[in-house]
Amino acid sequence: MNAYIFPGQGAQFVGMGLDLYEKYPLAQELFEKANDILGFRITDIMFEGTPEDLKQTKVTQPAIYLHSVIMSKVMGDTFKPDMVAGHSLGEFSALVANGTLTFEDGLKLVSQRAMAMQEACEMQSSTMAAVLGLEDAVVEKICAETEGVVVAANYNCPGQLVISGDVDAITIACEKMKEAGARRALLLPVGGAFHSPLMEPAREKLAAAIENTTFSEPRCPIYQNVPTTAVQNAEEIKKNLISQLTAPVKWTQSVQNMVADGATLFTEVGPGKVLQGLVKKIHKESETTSAVLS
Repeated sequence: MNAYIFPGQGAQFVGMGLDLYEKYPLAQELFEKANDILGFRITDIMFEGTPEDLKQTKVTQPAIYLHSVIMSKVMGDTFKPDMVAGHSLGEFSALVANGTLTFEDGLKLVSQRAMAMQEACEMQSSTMAAVLGLEDAVVEKICAETEGVVVAANYNCPGQLVISGDVDAITIACEKMKEAGARRALLLPVGGAFHSPLMEPAREKLAAAIENTTFSEPRCPIYQNVPTTAVQNAEEIKKNLISQLTAPVKWTQSVQNMVADGATLFTEVGPGKVLQGLVKKIHKESETTSAVLS
């Protein structure tokens, strides 16, 4: 069975999507539609902006979404997922790919999500850190015992977790992780504590936008970050999508469940190959590939 997977923030690069824009009329049409919806020419930043411009959350998230979704649209009849999943932001791309959301509604939600997250980041000094080489349970225990807000935010693959919270708590937790035997515990260049309780203001804003958006019954199941199991009910998908902002991204568990349900090939749609690497570390027998265009 073919599982299509969609990357999240961090996969962006200058020049992303330019090949699609120049080669496929459908891609050009959708990119221009996106410029109109967003009210600024995101294509200019994607194709020839600076890495600094592209790194702004309000630009990064729609840019990655557009690259992934437009690629899946351009694939046409060759795009045949049996199941889909997305890492954090990638969940929105996955929901367009399986017919739950329209291209336009997905973009509007991603843009609102990015703005709400940016605002939440500005309310408090917060950050994230990658922890390598520790068992999940050890990371969780150290987070629970550290004063302040610090939680496990991304279960990327065995031995690779990201923690999220206020700057002081993260700094202390990183020292404790190293003492406990972590191979590395390093701060990430992000401006906020994504997937932590500090995203509550953003969650409330996004919840209102999601509740006002039409979600259709999907064509194939999505393995969402929060429950990690196959979901096909539109109302349930909405609920999980709202929870996602303050809950951890359980990528390891999602991939394990997809494999258990028959996934043999994981096709990454969008910029980069990060998710393929993670899938291989979670289940080395799985085949991985990047989406290819004719």
